Amino acid sequence: MQRSAAASGEPDPQAEGPSEPLSTARVALAVNNMASFTWSLADGKLRYDRGGEAVMGFRPGEFDGRLEMLGERMLPVELPAVQEQVERALRERSSFSLYFRVRHPNGALRWTHTQGHVITDRRGEPVRVIGIIRDASQELRAVDQTEELRRARSERRRQADIVGHVSDTLVPTLTLDDLAEALTSDQLLEQIGASSIILGMVDAGHIRLIGANGIPADLLRDFHLSRLEQPLPLTEAARTREAVFLTGRRDFVERYPSLEPYVRELPQAAAAVYLPLIAQGDAIGAVGLTYEGRADFPQDEQTVLRALGKVIAQALQRALLYDQEHELAAGLQTAMLPGHLPHAPGVELAARYRPTRARGGIGGDWYDALLLSDGRVGALIGDVQGHDVTAAAIMGQLRIALRAYAAEGHPPTTVMARGSVFLTELDTGRFATCLLAVLDPRTGMTTIVRAGHPDPALRLADGTTASLDIPGGLPLGLTSPEAQPVYPAYETILEPGSTLLLCTDGLFESRTQDIDTGRARLLEALRDGPGEPERLADHLLGAMAPYTGEEDDVALLVLRRPEGPSTPAQRMEAVIAPGDPEALRAARQDLRVALESWQLDSLADTAVLLTCELVTNALLHTGGETLLTARPVRREGGGRALRLSVTDASPASPRRRAATDQATSGRGMLLVEELTSDWGVEPRGNGKTVWCEIPLAVP
Repeated sequence: MQRSAAASGEPDPQAEGPSEPLSTARVALAVNNMASFTWSLADGKLRYDRGGEAVMGFRPGEFDGRLEMLGERMLPVELPAVQEQVERALRERSSFSLYFRVRHPNGALRWTHTQGHVITDRRGEPVRVIGIIRDASQELRAVDQTEELRRARSERRRQADIVGHVSDTLVPTLTLDDLAEALTSDQLLEQIGASSIILGMVDAGHIRLIGANGIPADLLRDFHLSRLEQPLPLTEAARTREAVFLTGRRDFVERYPSLEPYVRELPQAAAAVYLPLIAQGDAIGAVGLTYEGRADFPQDEQTVLRALGKVIAQALQRALLYDQEHELAAGLQTAMLPGHLPHAPGVELAARYRPTRARGGIGGDWYDALLLSDGRVGALIGDVQGHDVTAAAIMGQLRIALRAYAAEGHPPTTVMARGSVFLTELDTGRFATCLLAVLDPRTGMTTIVRAGHPDPALRLADGTTASLDIPGGLPLGLTSPEAQPVYPAYETILEPGSTLLLCTDGLFESRTQDIDTGRARLLEALRDGPGEPERLADHLLGAMAPYTGEEDDVALLVLRRPEGPSTPAQRMEAVIAPGDPEALRAARQDLRVALESWQLDSLADTAVLLTCELVTNALLHTGGETLLTARPVRREGGGRALRLSVTDASPASPRRRAATDQATSGRGMLLVEELTSDWGVEPRGNGKTVWCEIPLAVP
């Protein structure tokens, strides 16, 4: 403490007051552990009473009043602050209150509290400082204890928050990858105050590392799959089921010599804990945490860390069970789907199935494709109601049934109708949506039948995309076994270079967006995707996953006609209006010309006769326009045939009636039945199509 004298002149005796304090006051101050002092600014002498000398650690008469001697008792680190406050009080002619420590001759440190008041003369110049001094050690010790208690409570809250942070982070995780990513994130490391983390799982007598952050890459590489018997902190924690606490690099090296080359990067002041992860009595893994700038783990923190290990163990067990369940579900689903797609000249196929990320990861989505006996390709896509093993089992049965119906050569509408009856008779209480497309690779002629399923999407050779508006019927399984469900057929030409996409709704539906937005995004992804079907299928899954969140399973099937020369569709069409006999005569003539060009002219007479019967029947009973279609087809088992179709606007089906010898009508359907190998009725939107096939006799 430096001397500060009066600015000028001698001290005013009247302003100084009595030179000695009252003896009774001295006694009272000493009794209360308080004492007084005076500091004369004229000569710089500081005088303590006996109580003040005792507080400062001086024997009676030892202190000579010099400020230098007083400064020797004070701590150098605190001296500048004391000087600054005293000098400020002198400048401002005010008071000061100071806490500082003094070291007694026996080496003990004591807290003192000094309060002083600056006395001025008549001119306002400081001449003296008077004040009191007391021992404040007991007071500040109580303050320190209170602060220590506050810090302890804060530390306990921090430790509890650590467990809460980890628990909240791990609750939404499902898979093992989710768990590892969440537990080793930078954000979580910051929240728990660790500098690094490593997570291992017990796997067939080894510790397999599944996640880390802040760990040297060479350590992860060399100890990725360590045997449980190997002397390492992670393996020891899992093997002994006891937490391993390490403090400093020396502790690491002494206990685990093989880690010496890897711990050189650790600071000297570093501690680590390795916690066993135990679930249902079994050690399923271990987790290690490293902390920089600490040397030990207090008992209460060890308790918290062990609780943290239990939280992580529960999450790890949940993730392992989910992955096992998901693997089983995926295996069952895969077994239900076709092992491979058929190879058909003139068409390229690709299919994908992706299970949902939701718990269980199994559902009723499926795809199938088969090569029909006449060279056409049948493609099926469907979705059974529900996301469970029952849905997968029903899917397997329904897929096989529809495949069998199509392989038997039934028209697509019949295949779908029989599939609906089959599902109804299973009596499972479930329904299914389905879409069947039958493509002739030679001509591109494609027939599509839809049962409550999303429409297919088309991409033309020039990149234009569109969603086909296909008339449809009810989902399969919603009609009674006695009813004949109606499924209209839609026909189009798939041109060379065009791609047809069949998919389930999981590819484009999102919980947070309307379905039209999803369809639009799917068409954009289809437009921007590669041409090759395999790459396109992967592109569609990747492009739509962020939008849908993979909350539903997905099946998709891509059909593409390669660019290049192709056989034009052999097809003849004629529209015949009521009351226009010339139109029917022209249609008969066009049919003969077409048959000759198709080398089926031997069927001309029979074809013309049946055409007249079918068209006349339609004109008489519907009163609207009739569309006549003729095209050659290949028969099951080989051979060719002519397929005649007459489409009208009436949903009523023709019936075969018994006609007497004198009757002038009623023989039309009898002729159709006798002169054809097969015939039937297919719904077409608000109308129907009556078709028949006339076989070409084999010489």
